[in-house]
This record gives sequence, structure tokens and C-alpha cells, in this order.
Amino acid sequence: MGIRKPLAVACMALAPLAQAQDSGNWTGEAELGVLVTSGNTEETKVNGRLGLQHETQTWRNTGEFSSRYTETEDQTTAEEYKAALEADYKFDDNQYWFVRGSYEDDRFSGYDFESTLTTGYGNRVWQAGDRSFLDLSVGGGYRYNKLRQENPDGRDVEEEAIARLAGQFDYALSETALFRQKLSTEIGLDENNTISQSETSLQSNIVGSLSMKAAFRVKHVSDAPVGSDKTDTETSLSLLYGF
Repeated sequence: MGIRKPLAVACMALAPLAQAQDSGNWTGEAELGVLVTSGNTEETKVNGRLGLQHETQTWRNTGEFSSRYTETEDQTTAEEYKAALEADYKFDDNQYWFVRGSYEDDRFSGYDFESTLTTGYGNRVWQAGDRSFLDLSVGGGYRYNKLRQENPDGRDVEEEAIARLAGQFDYALSETALFRQKLSTEIGLDENNTISQSETSLQSNIVGSLSMKAAFRVKHVSDAPVGSDKTDTETSLSLLYGF
């Protein structure tokens, strides 16, 4: 059954947990959501994500790996794999310089893959306690996307310089509940293709390091490949393990 592949990927993503727990400077979270329905509609949904962070006095390194899979009536309707790595050099407690790389393989997006490399300046413009803050960043870089089929003009790749704007707002609603809003937009400077993404989430602690997370994600591509929608949305409910 199709569910085996994404479950295997999710399990592989969780494998570094034991190693991460042995390293004092590592923190992270592992997320897994599975929904299987039967009856009038047979549907299987799997979401997996692993986020890692390593921090020293002058550096903060983060990595995020995620997968999404949906199968309806034995037909795959969504299959997506993402990876993003970022290294921040901290000038002080609030200001930093970042280098970020991302890769995305979405079977139904019209792209074989999407990739970016960016660098720029970030600032924690507001903070209240350990769990509430607002980070804003601005930078530039390069985008290289491989299309599944040629554009009408005969090109099978999209490559251009980009400007990147991003922000993350975390707000502790209580000792056990956290609201998080992530926003990013990457503006093409040559082809004028703008890709914007948003994730709004709410997580609440269940017991110990285990939490429940509800999230709503939106991705908009201003100049989407032929035959693909400009906007994708996703609503998820999953378990989150922090370490």
C-alpha cells in the first residue's frame, strides 16, 4: 500500500533523535500525523517533520526536514518532501547574519524540484521571556527550479536572482500553549515570479515532552507552471515530541 513509503521516510527522519539527545547543544522537535478513513471515502494522510537546532555563543544552526503524503481510493493525490538548512552568525543577542539553503520536491506542483540559496541580515526585534519573540530577516540569493514539462517558450528550468523577506512570531499563550506564525516571500528579480508561504499553528502540551499541534499552511506561486494551481493549502493535526 502507498502509505508504506511516507511512513518509512518519517521513521528515517526520526532516527537522529537518539543521537541528538546525547548532544548538550542540540534541541529539536519531531512531528508525526496520520489519518486513515474508510467507508464512503478511503483516504490516507501522513505528515512527518523533524526540526533540529544547534546553538553556541556565536552560531545558531537549524535544519528542518518534512514529508507529506495523501492517498485517496488507492490514488496518490499529494506527495511532497522538503529540506531547509540555515546557519546564523550572531553579532549579539538580537542581530545575526544568515546563510540559508532549501530544496523541495512536490510531485503535483509542476516542478521536478525547487531550490534556493540566500543570505542576509536578521534581527530579533522583540522578545518577552524565553518563548515569545518576533524575528524579521531580509536578504537575497538565487533560485533554481526544474520544471516537469517545458514552458511554452521551450525552457525546462527557472533560474533567477531573488530577494527574500521572512518573519517568525512566537507567542506563549500559557505555560503549556504556544501560537506560532511563520511568513516568507521570495521575489524573483528577473522573471518576477514570487513564491510566498505561510504557516499558522497552535500547539498545546499533553504530557511531558508530548504536544498536540494544529496547523494551517498556504503556498502561493505568482507564476505557477502550466496546469498547476497558484495556491496550495493544507490543514493538519499531529503529535509533536520536543527534545
